[in-house]
Amino acid sequence: MLSLPCRMSVAALLLLGGCSDKATSPASKPSKSDPVGHETELLRLTLTPQAEKRLAIRTVNVGTGTSARVRAAHGEIVAPTGSASVPVRSVTDLAAMSSAQAQADGEIARAQAQVELAQLNYNRAERLVGLQSGSARARDEARAELKTAEAALAAANAQRRLLGPSMSAMTSQTALWVRVPVSGGDLDALVRDANALVRPLGNGGAPHSARPVRALPSSDAAAGTVDLYYALANADRAFRIGQRVGVELPMRGASSGLVVPASAIIRDIYGGEWVYQRVAPQQFERRRVEIAATSGDTVLLSRGLEPGAVVVTAGAAELFGTEFGAK
Repeated sequence: MLSLPCRMSVAALLLLGGCSDKATSPASKPSKSDPVGHETELLRLTLTPQAEKRLAIRTVNVGTGTSARVRAAHGEIVAPTGSASVPVRSVTDLAAMSSAQAQADGEIARAQAQVELAQLNYNRAERLVGLQSGSARARDEARAELKTAEAALAAANAQRRLLGPSMSAMTSQTALWVRVPVSGGDLDALVRDANALVRPLGNGGAPHSARPVRALPSSDAAAGTVDLYYALANADRAFRIGQRVGVELPMRGASSGLVVPASAIIRDIYGGEWVYQRVAPQQFERRRVEIAATSGDTVLLSRGLEPGAVVVTAGAAELFGTEFGAK
């Protein structure tokens, strides 16, 4: 038998529970979620007219279109060295290159000194022959030594040019190169004389156009890749040597498919790409899509939707938050 205080406490708890159920009744919610039963149990979002207006939902009909084909690749910012040498690639290479440049500069200085000494010896031997105080043989030998020293100096200068500009000059370049390793089987499908688009990784910065350049051939036999090089303007110092970048390489032909605004695309934490499709008034379902190409503010889809589908362009992120309970 409960005492009077205990009976009052139980009644109060029941009253609070009833109030709580009334406050959270489905009729008072601005949206509700119904399981669809496919694609890992996606939900159908049903909004009230007021909720749809508050989220500022905007939609567009999916149409067909074409887009130039591109191949996404990764690249590395390298120091330009001209067509006579392979560009400097990595931090390790920079350290080795700095040492090699110092040795080459020392070799040039030594060869220059040898040329100057050989020139003095030859001039002296030539004067002695003119004064009839020296032999023609000594003069010829001095001339040969001068020619040998000049050839050594020319070779030292050529070797130094292969090493590219000095390290101090590399850090102040207003134009850099991008090294892009490409599978050997993809070379024929690329438009080699067309510009590529270079984009910094991570920050979603604007793409930079880069023109193709010629350099000494370089490749990775183990990976089966061949290096392509593109010149990139860097007056704003947006890129640094050794930086990894994303590169879009133009390919031959064009791709066709469904075209939607880029604002309609939602990406989950695993990199999956989705859009929200209106299936009925105030009802939306999330659809997985696959992007074939991106051009400006539009994307070309290879699969995931049917022509004429109505997708959300403004408010997609809000629907995503509503579906997963974001406050």
